[in-house]
Amino acid sequence: MAPEYASEGIYSIKSDVFSFGVLLLEILSGKKNSGFHQHEDFLNLLGYSWHLWEGGRCLELLEASIVEEIHAAEASRYINIALMCVQERADDRPTMSTVVSMLNSENVNLPEPKHPAYFNLRVSKEDESGSVPYSNNADTICSNNDLTITEEPDGR
Repeated sequence: MAPEYASEGIYSIKSDVFSFGVLLLEILSGKKNSGFHQHEDFLNLLGYSWHLWEGGRCLELLEASIVEEIHAAEASRYINIALMCVQERADDRPTMSTVVSMLNSENVNLPEPKHPAYFNLRVSKEDESGSVPYSNNADTICSNNDLTITEEPDGR
């Protein structure tokens, strides 16, 4: 789900582009974004893919059967396109027609993708009590809400 839709309820053609990017990463990796547990430091496939991209190791993302089917340059290109589709800001994402053009033309130079949405790092492993790790992402909006329950005595 595109971050602008999840946080603000804003849906646009760029929301579909985001979903396509997630789907493309899932196909290339053979992993689902939801419930991603490939790497213990990342909460999702987008974060893990970005980590590999930033480290120049994007081909490690690929599922074994994909590696046998396509060349490294082609695979890297697909990962680049997918990461461009899942950029955090909708304005930074290409249009779907641009994505189709990039997929169909090997001669088009692709820009470097920017930071993806939902790029979360785990800051601690699951502790012995079984609690779930939490995100330490500066872009994540968190609040600490207090709740007070006061019981009123029954009226007459």
